[in-house]
Amino acid sequence: MMESYIAVLTKGICQSEENGSFLSKDFDARKAYLAGSIKDVVSQFGMETVILHTALMLKKRIVVYHPKIEAVQEFTRTLPALVWHRQDWTILHSYVHLDADELEALQLCPGYIAGFVDSEVSNRSDLYDVFVNLADSEITIAPHAKEAMTMGKLHKEMGHLIVQSAEDPEKSDSQVIQDISLKTKEIFTNLAPFSEASGDGGKRVLNLEALKQRRFPPATENFLYHLAAAEQMLKI
Repeated sequence: MMESYIAVLTKGICQSEENGSFLSKDFDARKAYLAGSIKDVVSQFGMETVILHTALMLKKRIVVYHPKIEAVQEFTRTLPALVWHRQDWTILHSYVHLDADELEALQLCPGYIAGFVDSEVSNRSDLYDVFVNLADSEITIAPHAKEAMTMGKLHKEMGHLIVQSAEDPEKSDSQVIQDISLKTKEIFTNLAPFSEASGDGGKRVLNLEALKQRRFPPATENFLYHLAAAEQMLKI
């Protein structure tokens, strides 16, 4: 068993007389990422789906509540696909208890998607920036997160694209994700002209003065600033 595990880990292949061959390349991780349905999420929340997209873009803390664990897991499993460009499912904590040790570990994470079946979590605004009551189809932005999550024209355009794409019966979930990803890349393209090389020649950082001179609508400027913060592009 250990030999087989090491063979797959190091060579991507395992062969045996009893079980034949196993090739890791035959099991594309991206197929697992598409296990949930973005179209179902949009069907339930419509334009409000853009709140979830924005929260994920800004690496905010999202808490999802439903009394049935199956519903929580299916829904939370889908959300990272809204920021497909990151390919990051490590932010997902699909079943968390209101237990001191679990909450302490969760709060060490800078941004996350956490699922709960205990309704008491709705009163724990210290745990979330965005709260999703899946049972009642309600999304709430915590008061302390409203400034960073201010919506404007940019978000409206993204919301319309998400809904229009998801409601197209000819499009699959993967095609909807692709549409969202392409629009998301446009946002990063908008941010690129306002970045510059840092003093040590390392990663690029935001030139705040250049961003302000562009005179974007306040909500757009605010969002791009917080996006730069999420991407660790602010000068220290």
